[in-house]
This record gives sequence, C-alpha cells and structure tokens, in this order.
Amino acid sequence: MKSWIKQSCWASIVSFTVLTPSIALVAEEQKDLIEKARSIHKRVITIDTHVDIPPNFGTEAYNIMRTKRPGQQVDLIGMESGGLDAAFFIVFVPQGDRTDLGYAKAFRDAFNKFHAIRRMTDVQFPKKIGLALTAKDVRRLHVEGMRAALIGIENGYTIGRQIELLNVYHQLGARYLGILHNGHNDLGDSAVPNRRRREALTEFGGLSDLGRAVVKRCNELGIMVDVSHSAMSTTLDVIAASETPVIASHSGVRALQNHPRNLTDEALVALKDKGGLAQIVAFDSYLRKVPEEKQAAIANLRSEMNLTSFSDFANLTEAELATYYALTAEIELEWPKASVKDLANHIEYAVNMIGIDHVGISSDFNGGGGIMGWNNADETLNVTIELVRRGYSEQQIEKLWGGNLLRVMETVQVYAASRQES
Repeated sequence: MKSWIKQSCWASIVSFTVLTPSIALVAEEQKDLIEKARSIHKRVITIDTHVDIPPNFGTEAYNIMRTKRPGQQVDLIGMESGGLDAAFFIVFVPQGDRTDLGYAKAFRDAFNKFHAIRRMTDVQFPKKIGLALTAKDVRRLHVEGMRAALIGIENGYTIGRQIELLNVYHQLGARYLGILHNGHNDLGDSAVPNRRRREALTEFGGLSDLGRAVVKRCNELGIMVDVSHSAMSTTLDVIAASETPVIASHSGVRALQNHPRNLTDEALVALKDKGGLAQIVAFDSYLRKVPEEKQAAIANLRSEMNLTSFSDFANLTEAELATYYALTAEIELEWPKASVKDLANHIEYAVNMIGIDHVGISSDFNGGGGIMGWNNADETLNVTIELVRRGYSEQQIEKLWGGNLLRVMETVQVYAASRQES
C-alpha cells in the first residue's frame, strides 16, 4: 500500500475515533433539549391567535375530527398530538363591494361562520373542544384536558356601516376584531390596496371616523382590536384611539422582511406603549423574501385552476384539492418555504425591540400560513423546541405561547366591565 494511502486511511480512522464521541454527545444533547421542550410544552397553555376556516367548515367536507383532507392544517387530533391547546377560529369575509348587496352578503357569510364554530363547540364535539369567552375559560378548559376555541373576526367589512352588529357578534363569541383585510373598507386604509379595484394607496389617510367609533365600541364591549392587515397609518391611529391594549393577531417584522403587511419598529413600540401584542405569524412571505420564480409558479398554478380568491378553494372537489397541493409541493421542493428558525428570528427581533411581555405566536393556518417545521397543528411542538434551543426559559415561553394574550384579553374585558358599571 502506498504511504499516502496508509496515511489517509490512518487519518480517517483517527478522525472517526475522535468524532464519534462528539456525534454521540451532540445526539444526546439534542435528545435532552427535545425532552426539555416537550416537558415545557405540556405545562404551558399554547394559543394560536389565527386559524382560518373555509365556508364549508363543520361539514363533511371539513370535519375537524376527520383524517386530514388535502390542505387541512388544523383538526382536533392534530391539536391534541401537537400540544396546541387553544386557537382563535376566524370569521373571515373577503373584502367585497361596499354596497347594500355587498354588505348583505358579508353579514350572511359572517353569520354562517359563527354558526359553524358554535356548532363545533356546542353540538358536534362539546366533550373535545369548548368555547372560551374569557381568559378564565381558556385556563379552565386546559385544566379539564379539553381544547379551547376562541373566535376572532377578520375584516371590519363584516359590520359594513352598522356598528350595532358588534353587539351581536360579541354575543356570538367574537373576542377580537381585525379592522381590515386586503383592500380598504369603511373603517380605514389597508396595508394592501385592492389592485383589481384599482384602489389608491390611501383613502382616509389612516382610520376613518367610522373606524374610530368602531374602536370605541370594541373597547366598551371587551373586544380586542386587531391591526394586522392595516396600513401603518391606520395601525398607529387605532393604537392612539383605543383605550385598551391592541393586538396584531398575525404579522411579521418589517425590519426583517420588507412587506407592507409587517410591523414597523414604530408600530411595535406603539403596541408596547399601549400594553398590546405583536403575534408573530408563520407565513412564508412575511418571514423572508419569496423568489420571484416561486411566486410566478404559484400564480400560474392558481390561474390554471381558476383560483382567484380564498373562497374558490371551498368549491374544489377533494381530488382537485389533492392535485393542487401535490403540485404546490413540487414547487416547494424547488423553492422551500421559510422555516421555524425564520419564525424564531422574527420573534427574537420583536422581543429585543419591545420585550418578552408584548410578543406572541400565530400560524394563519388554512389561510396561507404554514412553514417548514410548523405546517400543521401536529407540529406545534417544533416551535417550542426552537425557542428552548435559543435559550428561552419556561416562563418566557409561557408568555409567548399564550400568557401575554390572556393578560391582554383580561385587561380589555376588565375595562369593558368598568364601563358598564359606570
């Protein structure tokens, strides 16, 4: 054997004998880290502040106890196995025409979603998941070993110009109101104007007079006000107008990803100063820049399948859904999504900027959310593992996963109770 070969072989053996203990040590440390995270995850209350539901939620087409159909990211089995204790199920209505006919459809669609959520908790699975109207309810259900369902509204278009509808929605269980979605409405300016309607960048210069009245009524009822999807001018106006802490239920950090939907440093500080929260969302394009090629590939796929809006997905057959998600998976093999590490980067930035008491976590599952490592409720533990890996304590993780949200919810409801007594 040539001397250089002997030397090479010997070097490999030496290297192997040196590295093997290190590899074993790393594996053991990883195992310990996961076990520590699992233990913490089991003890804290984990709340996802934004889970969308399609129009067919609660039917056989989307049975929350059924084995997953294509694209279904949240079910009760997954919540249990992934350790997701509570979620805000969202009454979302996309922005439509601001006409009597448009408002009538929005009201109808909103009531249908309220009915679907209440049917899940009150009729279909009352022993599995309960409706939580207060922070106390969430804690009680957690002790009882049940999942908690809370209700949020996305898009003030659901009330049109009728503030009194807030009273009805509150009675049905709504505990936060997202002022806007994509496209301006009567309450204020959106972060993303509707291109198809050729909307100007701004209509009101922030929050409208009606929007201010809505914020005031939300304060009086004990409904948290949500600024996700709001233009920064609207966001700052809402925070200034509100007498109670404000939340961003599913947003990213603008400093890390320059997306109009993300929160600027100024908005983060304003949320903190009002005692509110930035709920960091596991949404690919809000966490890091998506390659233009990937954007084009997804746009082409949706065009070919005539998917021009969120509601179009509800009209697909199961076979068509399977085709869509299979083709999407092929696209993501070439251009992978953001990861749990990217999510943690945004969480870490927000914590460093405004403190651990003002940051939380959300997914936007079923509404475009989902990343590598946390693409459905089953994988919720992975977020906690990454937080433990970064050195967050159990107390800090408890705050991020739900403690902060429950504190804000209590503060908002105490204020409302004081207003009713006076």
